Amino acid sequence: MKNITLSADEHLITAARQRASAEHTTLNEQFRGWLADYAQREQQAAKALAVMRELQGKVRVGRKLTREEMNER
Repeated sequence: MKNITLSADEHLITAARQRASAEHTTLNEQFRGWLADYAQREQQAAKALAVMRELQGKVRVGRKLTREEMNER
């Protein structure tokens, strides 16, 4: 694992450490999770678009219901 150095406002770091502590974790663990999510976001979006394209034309939407039909119980 490689180390990196970040700069941030001292009060922000203190508040973030306190929150992480309250969540029974560390600021370092929280940052690693955020970094993984940030790095994979584009891949996740591309997968979602691929699924939508695959379903295009395969999903059939029925007729539009009338107000009375929507309110039937």
